Amino acid sequence: MRQPNLSSVVERRLLVNYRITPEAAARLLPGGLRPQLVNGHAVAGICLLRLGGVRPGWAPRAFGLRSENAAHRIAVEWDGPDGTETGVYIPRRDTASRVNAWAGGRIFPGEHGRADFDVHETADRVHVAFATRDGAARADVTVDLADELHGSSLFAGLAEASRFFQNGAKGWSATRANRGLDGMELRTGAWHVEAGRVRSATSSFFDDPDRFPPNSATLDCALVMRNVPVAWRPLPAMAVA
Repeated sequence: MRQPNLSSVVERRLLVNYRITPEAAARLLPGGLRPQLVNGHAVAGICLLRLGGVRPGWAPRAFGLRSENAAHRIAVEWDGPDGTETGVYIPRRDTASRVNAWAGGRIFPGEHGRADFDVHETADRVHVAFATRDGAARADVTVDLADELHGSSLFAGLAEASRFFQNGAKGWSATRANRGLDGMELRTGAWHVEAGRVRSATSSFFDDPDRFPPNSATLDCALVMRNVPVAWRPLPAMAVA
């Protein structure tokens, strides 16, 4: 079945970013993908995403759905037909939406597990916590909005960080049946992110010493996107070794 283009509004997208040793990141990637390095570090993180008005591109917004979602991400590059391409590898996606969990991998790319979310937001603070129902992942993050990006070893400032993530718009998701990688590309003409200052962050994924030995994963920075209209374009599945 041909998968449709989707339209939505990113009501809130909180990117919590870690700098990772290249060796630790490479161990988590399927064949054909390699870590994209910034100042000698791999870049990984959690995307905590609330979407509104999700619908096929031809449908009126009134028919759209709203959902809380989480994705663990690693910035990657690969050899495309026209040279090196960049994007993210997503080892797991989770959602509070039964519809997303059913439709992911069927109606649109990206299989989703189920998770429960706890969210509190104000104009200048975002708190998101989630726990997956299979017990495999949980996170709890509080971020204050800031005028500029401070303390990052990956990026010199907000503009540089914004460009990096804007250029990584193609996402490749792991599939349970190992049938290659599902692909989805984010498109928007209204890209805008704000800097965040992390007040607290815990993650069972990045705090796991078996996955990331001591000093191989360090919290670096956070970015926030709010109220941005976007389109999602399915990509042909990527075969992996």
